[in-house]
Amino acid sequence: MSVIKTENLKYVYGAGLPGATTAVNGINIEIEKGEFVGVIGPTGCGKSTLITHFNGLLRPTEGKLYIDGVDIWAEPSKIRQFRFKVGLVFQYPEYQLFEETIYKDISFGPKNMGLPEDEIHARVMRAAKFVGLSQEMMERSPFELSGGQKRRVAIAGVLAMEPEVLVLDEPAAGLDPEGREMILSQVKRYHKETGTTVVLVSHSMEDIAKFADRVLVLQAGEVAMFDRTENIFARADELVELGLSVPEVTKIFLKMKELGAEVPTDVYTVKYARDRILEALAKKGGAPHA
Repeated sequence: MSVIKTENLKYVYGAGLPGATTAVNGINIEIEKGEFVGVIGPTGCGKSTLITHFNGLLRPTEGKLYIDGVDIWAEPSKIRQFRFKVGLVFQYPEYQLFEETIYKDISFGPKNMGLPEDEIHARVMRAAKFVGLSQEMMERSPFELSGGQKRRVAIAGVLAMEPEVLVLDEPAAGLDPEGREMILSQVKRYHKETGTTVVLVSHSMEDIAKFADRVLVLQAGEVAMFDRTENIFARADELVELGLSVPEVTKIFLKMKELGAEVPTDVYTVKYARDRILEALAKKGGAPHA
């Protein structure tokens, strides 16, 4: 059974007012338990609006959203329970830090869940470990940390609620390459070790290609594509037409194809490119070395 399902989901900003804007329109998707789904699309296509529906921060203008098969707005008074099931990490989440210590900030969500103190402590320490924060740091002020460390504290605060679904909106935005790799690798490790469903919004095609099992492409508030990662990047020409970039390695293979080389165009990571080149050499009787 899908963990997230939308039926004709539509959201209009300023509905009924002059200048109303339709941000997402007629979205029908299903995300399975344990998947890592990437969400891409040009600026203003509705990515953030869509994912903000997943934990009930926005209520659909039309259509329905199901979590674990339950229409989350069937009983509005119970919407809070779905916000614990679906953890949402906003872009630049460090701006939401407010407690005196790192420990208190990470424990804020579990405390609101009404958990006993020993369970709160266990969750805080597990979450901190996942994002690379040591026990010795727990009593420090989050405002003394670097930008990347603050980002990790904010993400740990969501992980500590141990949601069934972790939704991240550009979690590595503004970080240097090292910080970006660290954050995203920690998210991927968390996904692998816990089996949590992850939905990642990113402008980086390299990040999506590297981490996602399936990719949702939005265009003007509608679904343009939703398929396995390799199938999405096999349609690189269409992505470019939508105003999206593609991974640099994909561009290289597209150029090789344009120049007459017999190469696949569904190449989207360096490792995948290496494997395809080795296969081609083997077919021609070469003796490639791994």
